[in-house]
Amino acid sequence: MITLQQFFEATGFRITEGGDYGWTCYGSNSYQLSSWNGIHGDGGWSANIVFSTKSQKVYEVEVCDYTNERAYRLINPKYKPKHDKEASSRGALGNQAWDDVDYIDLDVEGDFMEKLEAIVAGEDYDTRVQVEVDFSDEELLTYMKLAHERDMTFNALVEEALRAAIEKYKLDEFTDDYGQDLG
Repeated sequence: MITLQQFFEATGFRITEGGDYGWTCYGSNSYQLSSWNGIHGDGGWSANIVFSTKSQKVYEVEVCDYTNERAYRLINPKYKPKHDKEASSRGALGNQAWDDVDYIDLDVEGDFMEKLEAIVAGEDYDTRVQVEVDFSDEELLTYMKLAHERDMTFNALVEEALRAAIEKYKLDEFTDDYGQDLG
């Protein structure tokens, strides 16, 4: 999980608000700090970090890009089930950032930091979500050879495979055993 130092550096040490975190999912010592540039429209952004005042452990970070109406969030995987359970028990839309904008949950710390830094700097950024994949050495060699044979990068091959798997999942989810559309 990212650290308080990384958050402070990425936001230029600009802290505009702070207070006890209102939910109990992260424990009684959870605290939230916010950094906001004061603009809700074009050029606006805000970022929040929730952490333990005792251990300094970071539970959650988020960044809102008001210009492009996007919000990204990274929740410490150890605490995500507790967060989701509390959101459900509160009847809250645990995925809603504001109005009709939902959080895009990220799993890769570097992905979050790249987006946070770019949003704060007012720069363009990659809106795709990074996913960590784990291959054995044998699998990695096989896939790298396949990418070479197809004259594409390894990353492009993995992205293509993931997109195909997602499409297959969507198709399986919305069709019956005979291929009939259930939607």
